[in-house]
Amino acid sequence: MELDGENLSMDMLKKIIKKEEKVSLSPIAREKVIESRNSLIELISKGEAIYGVNTGFGSLLNTKINREDSEKLQLNLIRSHSSGFGKALSEEKVRAMMLVRANSLARGYSGVSPDLIDKILEVLNEDLYPYVPEMGSVGASGDLAPLAHLCLAIIGEGEMIENEKRRPSLEIMHNHGIRPYVLREKEAISFINGTSAITGIGSVELIRAKENLAMASASFSMAFEALRGTRKAFTPWALSTRKQFGQSLIGAKMYSIFSESNRVVEQDKIKIQDPYTLRCTPQVYGAVYDTISYVESVLVSEMNSTTDNPLINNEEYVSTGNFHGEPVAFACDFLAIALTDLGNMIERRIARITDASLSGLDPFLIKNSGLNSGYMIGQYAAAALCNRNKILAYPGSADSIPTCANQEDHVSMGTNSANKLSEINDNIHRIIATEFVMATQAMDLSHEGYSPYTMKLKEKIREKIPYLENDRPIYRDMDQMEAMMRSENFISLVDEKFHSIL
Repeated sequence: MELDGENLSMDMLKKIIKKEEKVSLSPIAREKVIESRNSLIELISKGEAIYGVNTGFGSLLNTKINREDSEKLQLNLIRSHSSGFGKALSEEKVRAMMLVRANSLARGYSGVSPDLIDKILEVLNEDLYPYVPEMGSVGASGDLAPLAHLCLAIIGEGEMIENEKRRPSLEIMHNHGIRPYVLREKEAISFINGTSAITGIGSVELIRAKENLAMASASFSMAFEALRGTRKAFTPWALSTRKQFGQSLIGAKMYSIFSESNRVVEQDKIKIQDPYTLRCTPQVYGAVYDTISYVESVLVSEMNSTTDNPLINNEEYVSTGNFHGEPVAFACDFLAIALTDLGNMIERRIARITDASLSGLDPFLIKNSGLNSGYMIGQYAAAALCNRNKILAYPGSADSIPTCANQEDHVSMGTNSANKLSEINDNIHRIIATEFVMATQAMDLSHEGYSPYTMKLKEKIREKIPYLENDRPIYRDMDQMEAMMRSENFISLVDEKFHSIL
């Protein structure tokens, strides 16, 4: 797969971060990068004062740097800005960061040499895993700390993770026959002065959000049938009267499933309408789908953008604010809000399916209740996760704390917004697993007339999770369900009906 700085897609990113594809710099992009590099060298030779090349950084921009110290300036920048902390970002997120940074530099406005891009891609293709701590970026002037840690590893002064242990990157690169990179003029500031951490992390979490929405649609289908819903509100022509794409897409898929369910078709003759967590699922899940689509458009635009400073175009250079993370910060916060509400709706169905007065099923989905508590506390756990997500859904981008002696006096906090998505996605995954487990139990308590699709889901789940006859530690059921949701067999089964969500 070739990078040209223009056409990186979410599907391409997914394949590369999952190590399904190798990547190289396209010949056309290489020429553009060389031209940009030559333009920078020409500007330097004319004695132009260029920010971060022959000046200090941030509020030190008026400090002049001698030409003979230009490479030392770049090295010092990486060393001083490697100031992050916290747990290591996952390998997929670090790979996404490397890919996005290489693609941005490949656009030919940064003044770097093609050798730098080649080195990033070499580390990526050799499946090396630079250590990048999670915290430390305010999401403006670029993702300075995380990208500095990434660069520090590539120049042989940082660390990489191997067999779940941090080791000196120089040692690991040597073992793989890779030489550490030597930074040249402007290359350090071009490396770190961009939004590649927000964009990379956000892209990984977007992919997970798509997977969670597909899973949630499947678990809903099981719960809907178990609760004897009516498909009236899913009638395609009725949904199409509202011009919201996601609503019609998801509603049509669910209508198709329910049309093969005798118990749902029977309810069409009896019921007038259902409560909102059954009837309004196309509207809510559709809105989540549309939010995901919007966020993907922002992230794809960003990963194909030049986000560093200053920019070089022929022999003109301009100091810009493209490194400011606000576009992707807003998008990550928006996705966090949408996923949080997805969890809220699932939890309300979990509460309904365990409440005998609402479900018509045995209390807490178990025979001989009283002696047995069944899945009672599963709903408590889902409620706790929803509360946690509501706390995390507060937009990071609503805050700004000035940095660098007030030179950088408005920042996006976008990397925090992207990082919060990880925990929200984790929590949503657990809430969906809870609905799967409870819907499976509910189907066994009232087992007639289900659609072929939901029966296939139930049978697959029962291969791992037995019917709840008497109380047992139910966290193991949820753990087993989460593991199953990550298995290719179960994903393929969900995809039979909900692949287009992905």
